[in-house]
Amino acid sequence: CACSLAATPAVRFYAVWRGVLDQPAARKVHRRATPLLGGAAVYAAFAVTVLYNFNFSLQLKGVAVGATLIVALGLMDDVLDLPAVLKLLGQVAAAGLAIGYHVILSVVPSGVPGAIWLDVLLTVLWFVTVTNAVQFLDGMDGLASGLGVVAALFFGITALQTNQKYLMYLSAALLGACLGFLPYNFRPGRGALIFLGDGGSSFIGFTLAGLAVMGEWAKDNPVVALLTPMLILGVPLFDIAFVGLSRITSGEVHSLGGWLAYTGKDHVHHRFADLGMTQTQSVLLILFISLTLGLSAMLLKDALPHEAALLLGQAVCVLAIVAILETVGRGKSAR
Repeated sequence: CACSLAATPAVRFYAVWRGVLDQPAARKVHRRATPLLGGAAVYAAFAVTVLYNFNFSLQLKGVAVGATLIVALGLMDDVLDLPAVLKLLGQVAAAGLAIGYHVILSVVPSGVPGAIWLDVLLTVLWFVTVTNAVQFLDGMDGLASGLGVVAALFFGITALQTNQKYLMYLSAALLGACLGFLPYNFRPGRGALIFLGDGGSSFIGFTLAGLAVMGEWAKDNPVVALLTPMLILGVPLFDIAFVGLSRITSGEVHSLGGWLAYTGKDHVHHRFADLGMTQTQSVLLILFISLTLGLSAMLLKDALPHEAALLLGQAVCVLAIVAILETVGRGKSAR
């Protein structure tokens, strides 16, 4: 936390000096040019914390190496505005690096032909999906970094409960890095001093995806093991699925290339704003929704079958309410 608190002003000064600024535009909510590159401060704080504690596992190294490529690519995008396809290829390459260190999902039964390759394919898809899901939510001050704090908190608590020390260290490092950045990014009524940029939001998303894969969330219960990280990351996963489906059904996108290149104000925070909420209200509501889903995930591990069903039912109801609000918001914005 202290590292990112100290590093962010220096990064902000550099971004202003080099003119790396996010200019206001029709699809954006900020009204003044704001420095980018905040991801460099978050990454530096994360890296210093991990290196200082020097608690490494093979998988931790894999997530760290992949995240380094992601943040480098994101920072280049902040400066040069890279094509969407190139960014996607970089995300696939970063996932491949993590997989090389055995950061691999294990969801396909071993008896299925080609099970290991299917797991590898699903792992790449998971990394790319979560990375982009978090990045897409970096549209209001404090949202992506706040979601990083909430998700890392619940990953860390669950890791502590299950005696996964390496996972706990990595979660704590990400939590502190995001928390130290928040005071510069989330300033209700005053506007952010600096943005995460693609380098920061994609780094947070990739690292959270890695935490989910690294964790052993439940012994002898593959359903709970699968659902725990999905609930912790429920908000970004729901948003990318809901928006993707909406764009396809409305005819706004017709191909993968079109989906990658499409930019619009149709994510959950935009829809909440269309309902008349302020930016601060929208961000806080989304963070509280994420907290609710995280609490369900934390309790799921030790829940009896009927208790687990109730927790999942609660999560479904929460997301259904969000879907209804988004639909109403979409209708208002179309008028």
